[in-house]
Amino acid sequence: MERYDKLVLCAEDGMTFNVAKGENGELIIRVMSIEKSNSSLYSDQYVNPPILEGYKHICGEWNNGFTIERISEGSQLVWIPVGWLDSNGTLDGKKFDEKFGRRPLSTDIKFLEECIERPTNVFGVQIDSVRKYGGFYVSRYTMSLNEETGKIQSVKGAKPYIISDAHKYKKIASYFENTKNVKSHLLFGSEYDSILEWFKKTNARTRSEIEVDSSGWGFYQDRYFAGEELNTNLFLTGSCEDFCTNNIYDFTGGFLQMTQEYHIKEESGYIVRGGFAVKSGEELPASHRRVYFDHAFFGMLNTGFRVALWIN
Repeated sequence: MERYDKLVLCAEDGMTFNVAKGENGELIIRVMSIEKSNSSLYSDQYVNPPILEGYKHICGEWNNGFTIERISEGSQLVWIPVGWLDSNGTLDGKKFDEKFGRRPLSTDIKFLEECIERPTNVFGVQIDSVRKYGGFYVSRYTMSLNEETGKIQSVKGAKPYIISDAHKYKKIASYFENTKNVKSHLLFGSEYDSILEWFKKTNARTRSEIEVDSSGWGFYQDRYFAGEELNTNLFLTGSCEDFCTNNIYDFTGGFLQMTQEYHIKEESGYIVRGGFAVKSGEELPASHRRVYFDHAFFGMLNTGFRVALWIN
């Protein structure tokens, strides 16, 4: 076999390459079209969310929380109509012309200098999936563990599944769906911010409620105690209707949310989002970013996760 010392990539007119290093040292090369504006790359089929095999539609419309349920065990997911959003997100950290992507928020203006998405194949194919269908599905609830089957689930009235090792979240999230046509993954920062942008777009939550003080729609310090006793019922998923936005429950407060965004200067710097129960909604609003450390006591006790789906 002949060995070549150089690799030459040739792109046709209107095409470009995106090159990134994967987590295991592999080189990831994606061919991307530049003929159209990024905004026009998103399908308008977001108004017709796909109902996946093995699921049924149970409530909501495309623009206010279209919800599907897995027939076999009741896990529920909500459709995020990305194609309907404004083009104010970023995938490259430079241009803010994406409907899908991370947003700089008032509480973390410098996020572009310190945080990026992990450059994995999963993120690349999810971008293509979101553009193809005009949106994506996210778990309606913080993920929990079915004690009978030992599998993760997205159901109401369950205790969120908390893991003390940040690196395990990504692996466990991939177990929820793993078929040829549908796969699950730990929420990316771009997905988290797109959900917040959708909340604003529908007027379900104001910018102030998202970026300044989220006390009114999350389990925060002011609800932590009922008299002098711990109000433990509010820790269960979907326990309070005040904490529901466009059919998604508990998106902030209660437990921080682990994402695949990470801090470029920290060795174990996964980014968690939102707030948790022992803090106020003003200290840690929904838009809040924080670096997660495995050894941090608060992190081990107060960090949950959600999954999003890639659709072939």
